[in-house]
Amino acid sequence: MTQYSDHFGPEGLLVRGTVLVVPGRGETRATYTRFGRRLAADAYRVRVVDAPDLDTEDLTTLAARLSEAAEDTASENGVVRPLVLVGADSGAAAVAALLGRALDTPPDAVVLAGLPGRAPGTTATAGTWDEELDVRTSCPAHRGNLTQDPEVRRGSLDTAVPEAVLAAAHDGETAVPVLLLVGDADPLADHEALAHTAKSLARARLSVVHGAHHDVLNDLQHRSVAAEVVTFLETLRNELRPLVTVRSSAW
Repeated sequence: MTQYSDHFGPEGLLVRGTVLVVPGRGETRATYTRFGRRLAADAYRVRVVDAPDLDTEDLTTLAARLSEAAEDTASENGVVRPLVLVGADSGAAAVAALLGRALDTPPDAVVLAGLPGRAPGTTATAGTWDEELDVRTSCPAHRGNLTQDPEVRRGSLDTAVPEAVLAAAHDGETAVPVLLLVGDADPLADHEALAHTAKSLARARLSVVHGAHHDVLNDLQHRSVAAEVVTFLETLRNELRPLVTVRSSAW
C-alpha cells in the first residue's frame, strides 16, 4: 500500500516547489485532497504523508520518513525547492518540534496550521462525533468527508499530544520562515502562546482566520487559507519580499 498521496500541477508547467503535508490526529491523507489539489493547481508538487502517531513514532523516525518522502519526489535535478513542510494539529506540533534537529533533507520553510495549545482546556473535546465535528469545522463538505472516510479515527482529538513535543513546538527556535495559521474560533488553540511563539521566532508570520475552527486548512474559509499559503510560497520564492503590496484601499 502506498505511503503517500500525490498531487501534480498542470501538464507543461515547471514545478515551482515541493510541499509535504503532515496530517493531524485522526486524519488521513484523503483529508487533504482538496488542499493538495488547490496548491497543485498553482504548479506546486504536493505530497501528503500518513499522520504520525506520536505515542508510537518518535521524532527521529518521523524525520527519516519525511526525508524519504521528499527525496522520492526528486527529478534528475533533485528535489524541487523550496521544500515546505505543512503540518496540521499534531502534525504541526511534530513538524515544529523537528525544526530544532539536524534533518537529512531540511525544509526551506514550514506552515503550522491549528497548532494545539498546552494550557488546560485546549487539549480535549466533548465526547460525541457531532461535537468533535463542531470543534473541527463548520464546512459541510469537510464534515461530510470526515464522516464518510472509514479510516478517520473518531475521538482522536481527545488523545493528548505529548508534552515534550508541544514544548519543543512552542519553545523551539528556527531560522527558516514559518507561517502560523489559526482559526479565531479554534477551542484547542492557545492564542496568547501562539502570539508569543510568532514573536520569538526570527522569521514568522501569524495569520488568524476569522470564523475558522480547528481544521483551519479545511474549514469554510479554505479558499482564502489556501491563497494565504500560496502567497507565502510565492513570497518565499522571492526571498520573502512580498510580490504585492497595497498602496491604497477603500476597505
